[in-house]
Amino acid sequence: MEIFGCLLIGYLVGAFSPSYIIGVMNGFDIRKRGSGNAGASNVILLKGKKIGAFCALLDIGKACLALWITGKLFPNFAYAFPITGASCILGHIFPFYMKFRGGKGLACLGGVVLMTDVRLFLIMISIELVVVLIVNYLCVVPMSASVAYALIYGAMNEQVLSAIIFLVVAVVICFKHTDNLKRIKNGTEVHFSYLWNKDEEIARIKANGATEGE
Repeated sequence: MEIFGCLLIGYLVGAFSPSYIIGVMNGFDIRKRGSGNAGASNVILLKGKKIGAFCALLDIGKACLALWITGKLFPNFAYAFPITGASCILGHIFPFYMKFRGGKGLACLGGVVLMTDVRLFLIMISIELVVVLIVNYLCVVPMSASVAYALIYGAMNEQVLSAIIFLVVAVVICFKHTDNLKRIKNGTEVHFSYLWNKDEEIARIKANGATEGE
C-alpha cells in the first residue's frame, strides 16, 4: 500500500503541467511551439521570463507538495521519499492526459532536491549555475544534476536502492535531452545567454538554419 500510494500520489501531482495550461489559456499547444518542451524553459521562450519563472516555481512546488503529502501519510516507510520523488518527476515527463509528452524534469527535480535538504539545494544550484555559465547551455543542468543527486541521495541515506531509483530517473532525463544534444551539434540549440541577449541569439539560430518551431 505504501509503494502504491507513493507511486500514485507522486505521478498524479507530477502530471499537473502549468506550462501546458499556460499554452492552452493562450490558445496553443506548447509542445508545438518553441522548443517543443512542455516546461518552464519553453514558457520563457514563448511568453517571457516572468511567466516562465512562475511556471518553474509551480513545478518545484508540486514536487514539494507530493513529497509532503506522502511524508505525512507514510512517515514510517523508508522509501517514501525516493519513490514519490521519482514518480513525480516521471509524471511531469510522461503525463497521461498529454499522451505522455510532457516536460523534461528540471524544475521538478529541483523541488525534490529542495525537500531533501535546503543546503544541498543551494550548493547544487550554485554549482550548476557556474556550469551553465561556462558551457552556455541549460540542458547540461538536468543531465548532470540528476546523476549527481542520485548518487548524493544514496550516499546521504546509505540506501543503494534509493540511488538506483533516482539513477533510473536520471537515465530518463538524459534520454529526454538527446534532441538538445543534436541541436548543440548543429548549432541550433538556444544558449543560456538568451535570457539577456535575445535578439543576437535568435539571429544566430536562424543563421545556423533552425526551422520554425525549433
